[in-house]
Amino acid sequence: MIIDNRDKLLKEIIALAGFAGKEILNIRDNGLNIRQKIDKSPVTAADEAAEKLILTGLGALTPTIPIIAEEEASKGRVSNISCKTFWLVDPLDGTKELINNRKEYTVNIGLIEEFRPTMGVVVAPALGKCFSADVGINATLKTVGTEPEKITVRRFSKNDKIITVSRSHGDQAKIKNLLKNISYSRVITAGSSLKFCLIANGEADIYPRYGPTREWDTAAGHAILAAAGGSVRTLDNQELSYGKNKFENPEFIAYGTKNKTID
Repeated sequence: MIIDNRDKLLKEIIALAGFAGKEILNIRDNGLNIRQKIDKSPVTAADEAAEKLILTGLGALTPTIPIIAEEEASKGRVSNISCKTFWLVDPLDGTKELINNRKEYTVNIGLIEEFRPTMGVVVAPALGKCFSADVGINATLKTVGTEPEKITVRRFSKNDKIITVSRSHGDQAKIKNLLKNISYSRVITAGSSLKFCLIANGEADIYPRYGPTREWDTAAGHAILAAAGGSVRTLDNQELSYGKNKFENPEFIAYGTKNKTID
């Protein structure tokens, strides 16, 4: 499937994610209505409202491109992706961060083409930040009140790696074992897809993720990190791909380089 005028589409996706972010903030201030899904994970009115807004917007912008969205998928509503071009949407990544009154939650919209993420937008509404990228175009960061700026991974030395890890998820025993066997200078704990963006913006170098994730958790951040010069690789050193069974990811490590580096 050929997508025309990608620059215009990216701007429209940025705006759409921004609208969803404002909706999340509005609901945050007026009552989240927290409940549990079948898998025992939390869901709020903000998750559902943001997803509805994004689904409507994407349906209008790209009516022929299927959409896989977290809350719809949790209800068994999954579109046919045999065309190999589809959107992956996490309307509120980091719901636990929102519930606990932290600011590290995001709106994630990623485009998949031929099993790889090619366009991504990550909006952190409480932080006033928007990260975005398209294949072959620089990754950018726009903070409220500023112009968009190009971002890129940093060059790091063997003993100066900064590790970022999840605050709420992942196999902590495996992470501790990894940290015993590599040289690093600092560990940053963060929520949501912002960990990919920290690497893309040169604020961290490696993000190990041991434990389950779904493709909508990673697609947008993966696209941004790739455009900034990084990569996301499975434990057998293959680039993370998309369109897998049940949209389940294997364990992976995100790097601030194109090639695996963990020493």
